[in-house]
Amino acid sequence: MPMRLSTLASVTAFALAVAVPTQFAFAKEKTVIVGGAAMYPSKNIVANAVNSKDHTTLVAAVKAAGLVDTLSGPGPYTVFAPTNAAFGKLPKGTVATLVKPENKATLTKILTYHVVPAKLNAAQLMDGQRLTTVEGEPLTVKKSGGKVMIVDAKGGAATVTVADVEQSNGVIHVVNSVLMPAS
Repeated sequence: MPMRLSTLASVTAFALAVAVPTQFAFAKEKTVIVGGAAMYPSKNIVANAVNSKDHTTLVAAVKAAGLVDTLSGPGPYTVFAPTNAAFGKLPKGTVATLVKPENKATLTKILTYHVVPAKLNAAQLMDGQRLTTVEGEPLTVKKSGGKVMIVDAKGGAATVTVADVEQSNGVIHVVNSVLMPAS
């Protein structure tokens, strides 16, 4: 039986009624642009990160480590998210080696060292504050000249380049270096 024009119009109107409010809901959110993509506070860490062209290495590493479900979970989490350029500062071949299945434990240790099991906005990060990571070792906050830096267990520092990227399950602070645990 052929579809009538009135039925087709009803289906189209219903589809628009469902789709348009969703688009407007996202349009009303206060977003931050990271890696050329809007980061929506109503989406979780992974759902936003996959859209950032500056975080493709981080996303690939999170997948290789099997942390997608964890970082998509309820949290709350604070993630210090290294950019592709940050991973590029590591010795040549490091990332390729880390994402191999036999190095999953080491990769997981490094990635979970970038995650704090609490939501901490930049205003809550105080100079000298020690943060315990999901990995278990501490990070230290250093504030100087209006910049926020995160110092790792080996004395390396990453500067927060984009702060307070709100997520449904926490917050992301984009950093310019990969943080390394002591062991």
